[in-house]
Amino acid sequence: MKKGEIEADELFIIKKMIEGDIDAFRYFFDAYYSDLCNFVNSYINNQFVSEEIVQDIFVYFWEKRERLSIKTSVRSYLFSASKFRGLNHLRNTRKREAVHNVLRSEEGSEDEISGELDQEVLRNILDKAIEALPPKCYQIFKLSQDYDVTNREIADKLGISVKTVENQITIAYKKLHSFLQPYKKQIFLLFIANLLS
Repeated sequence: MKKGEIEADELFIIKKMIEGDIDAFRYFFDAYYSDLCNFVNSYINNQFVSEEIVQDIFVYFWEKRERLSIKTSVRSYLFSASKFRGLNHLRNTRKREAVHNVLRSEEGSEDEISGELDQEVLRNILDKAIEALPPKCYQIFKLSQDYDVTNREIADKLGISVKTVENQITIAYKKLHSFLQPYKKQIFLLFIANLLS
């Protein structure tokens, strides 16, 4: 058997998992979780975030089990997914840092940032904060801003669970809150001004 190919025993466990056997899923989780966390952490050097990334991968692995196309071993599949997610996290982190740097260069020093900003600049900051969200967060968050669309409709549209939609919207708001913390007072005033206009 070639390296990376699926063994008969593993194929049997995959089929059981696809049928909804949680013990089959737990078999893969127990077998690979710790190694995957260490693997991701070797890229991003953040144990907490590494665990979050690996947990997200396993959630996806379970939720999408009926549609998974695993052409190699489960180990190879999970490590490839972990590498992709880890590198994607690094890219998004660097992108957010770059946006912060651009905003600081545009607005000046920290003291100037905490001063008065006009509405156009604040809207630009909001747009950049949203654009800096991870791709999945960004897609779901943008859909959620259409008040005619429910979480269920977003889930059906993207082929994911309602719980995943809710989690991603929560993550988006947390990331936006952190990103926009230096501008909280000005954004609040802009929000009030818009309500009164």
